[in-house]
Amino acid sequence: MSAVFNFTFVPWFRSVAPYIHLHRGKTVVIGMAGEAVAAGKLQHIAQDLALIQSMGVKIVLVHGFRPQANEQLLAKGHHARYSHGIRITDEVALDCAQEAAGQLRYEIEAAFSQGLPNTPMSGATVRVISGNFITARPIGILDGVDFMHSGMVRKVDVAGIMQTLDMGAMVLISPFGFSPTGEAFNLGMEEVATSVALAIQADKLMFLTEVAGIRNDPMQPESDDNPIDTELPLAAAEKLLSTLAPASIPTDTAFYLQHCVKACKGGVERSHILPFAVDGSVLLEIYMHDGIGTMVIDEKLESLREATSDDVGGILQLIEPFEKDGTLVKRSPTEIERDADHYTVVEHDGVIFACAALYPYPEAKTAEMAALTVSPQSQGQGDGEKILKRIEQRARASGLQSIFVLTTRTRHWFIKRGFVQVDPDWLPEARKRKYNWDRKSQVLVKKLN
Repeated sequence: MSAVFNFTFVPWFRSVAPYIHLHRGKTVVIGMAGEAVAAGKLQHIAQDLALIQSMGVKIVLVHGFRPQANEQLLAKGHHARYSHGIRITDEVALDCAQEAAGQLRYEIEAAFSQGLPNTPMSGATVRVISGNFITARPIGILDGVDFMHSGMVRKVDVAGIMQTLDMGAMVLISPFGFSPTGEAFNLGMEEVATSVALAIQADKLMFLTEVAGIRNDPMQPESDDNPIDTELPLAAAEKLLSTLAPASIPTDTAFYLQHCVKACKGGVERSHILPFAVDGSVLLEIYMHDGIGTMVIDEKLESLREATSDDVGGILQLIEPFEKDGTLVKRSPTEIERDADHYTVVEHDGVIFACAALYPYPEAKTAEMAALTVSPQSQGQGDGEKILKRIEQRARASGLQSIFVLTTRTRHWFIKRGFVQVDPDWLPEARKRKYNWDRKSQVLVKKLN
């Protein structure tokens, strides 16, 4: 084994460890679009989910089957019909949906049963259990359209799902529900996944989809100037959703976003929109700092906000011990009061537990993140991560391409989060003139995608 491999693998594995610890014992509901299977992604997705489960994560997998059912319909000389973004399920469509779901469930179970040597599934034992966990009711007639055998979730068998997860099995749910009279109803994968996540109060809801996520400007096409918004606070997601037309196809911005918002409002702290086209997207989203798609997060926004002049005393009290031991450069009360609007703070019960300031240098398309501080009482609880994410959002919103920090003691923390060290000569001219060469602070930069 080469020394180069050791040099890259060991630091990487150590950097992932906190996320492994963080997610152990958590419950994740994954809504996988049928298009992912049609695109040939099932094997890798199954391998990744088996790996995640082996690290102590409880998984409920809800699969869709849109393209598979449409293929069955075409084979019988029929075409798919939709209204209000929902499939109209007549007798023929119901028959095709049942055939597609049965075949797809067989393929998924087979994918989790593989154990060939020298593959990620080698030695894995993944028990997949499916069943009648969903009770449904008909949609009925909506705006004059009879949806026939299309239904909505009436009830989720929470006890059955939780007992299955507690046995160490993965729960597999097809988007079908049954009425108390035994009628079968075709359901939307997105609604089923959201309903299950809400009912069992999952820690995460993740959609593996055809879309890459929510773009900074959803009205504009994909480009380097319109990147994916990797973290969307719930309030911002609700505001965006209110400006969008009702979704009719999965590629509409509102299609998955509406379910993410519903989940977060109902108590699911984080919901995600991930592209299945990116290999390992679930692994990247769970075990890497920046993730890969869009995460809608209900982080009790009153606790993460931009500072006001009323926060100056709390900020001073927070950073004073770190100024005394030389971790931070000393700032006067006047300076902090003057720059209060540059600060982002994390507040719990009226006490400020973390802060950081953003100082833009627009001419250089960059900004300095300064005075990043987390109280010793809350270190290890993710407040530093929250502040960093919000600072990145503020910088992106200002059209900046990078952020930088100057540090003497926390280099490794920043490197683990995507920063790279550069020479002080890299600094914008205005900042370089204020650089303290005696302090010898290290300069680290992070590009904003």
